[in-house]
Amino acid sequence: EVSIKSLKANIQYQSIGFLVTGGFLLAFQDCLVKFSAEGTSFWQFQTLRSGCNFLLLILVPLFLSIKLTVLKPMNIPKVAFRTVFLILCMFCFFCAAPALTFAQMAVGLYTYPIFVVIFAAFLLNEKMNYLKISALFLGVLGAGLVLKPWAADFSKFQMLPVLAGFFYACNLFVLRKHCSNESPLAMTFAVAIGFMISGLLGGYVVDNFIVDEAFRENMPFIAIGWPDLTSFAIFIAIVASLFNLSGNLCLVKAYQSSESSFLAPLDYLYLIFALFWGKVMFNTLPDLMGLLGIFFILLSGITVAIQANKA
Repeated sequence: EVSIKSLKANIQYQSIGFLVTGGFLLAFQDCLVKFSAEGTSFWQFQTLRSGCNFLLLILVPLFLSIKLTVLKPMNIPKVAFRTVFLILCMFCFFCAAPALTFAQMAVGLYTYPIFVVIFAAFLLNEKMNYLKISALFLGVLGAGLVLKPWAADFSKFQMLPVLAGFFYACNLFVLRKHCSNESPLAMTFAVAIGFMISGLLGGYVVDNFIVDEAFRENMPFIAIGWPDLTSFAIFIAIVASLFNLSGNLCLVKAYQSSESSFLAPLDYLYLIFALFWGKVMFNTLPDLMGLLGIFFILLSGITVAIQANKA
């Protein structure tokens, strides 16, 4: 019994390590998207980055001397269903990037653990306890202090990252419920294909059917289909691809290893990484209330560590 408990604890600690690493890498990648918003479009960037992911994923089996069939999902419809949720998530998260600070984008997205816990309790029948609920509450409180939904300058565009959080939670539910036995490489490969298709189709639709100039001015990142391709856009896409691929592989492995409601509160550490990269790349920092919010997020992470020791 002791060895089983010890093994379970080791798996949980490994999943936390994967989650933290993935969050750090993806925070930088997401910051790069906002950084490149004036030099490309969402559709062009999505296509280029996913194309790089596609090529890199093909090279992985060749480098490891394993068959390319490792990239084929066991259940294609369910993996494709998860990919659709990720496409919707990324669209909602990035479409208002020029109008929001990176912290606003990140905090809006990180309302998703609320949806995760609801899905886990009612659809997966995962057990809830005082520590999980407390950690989640502290995370939500901390995120709210950074986001400030009561402020006069609160933008309606900030609801788009919140909607992205809902779709991201849907993705996690499908991952845990239907794709837990899938290879992380196969699921990441499916996402690369899905993002490439959505980027090409989205760019075509926008270029040929969007004629509202006011919309183009207000939402330039998504209202422009395929601008002139530049070396800057290609370089950013390649760098983002490396971080995106590594980060997503870590997250998939984390959520395959442990309960989603267990990992969700700790996932708030992404917000701290987002603030770090926001300072490095845009020289922005939260005010005192925002710093208090960060404290509550850290407290949430400590509560998760206590939960891991008690499990």
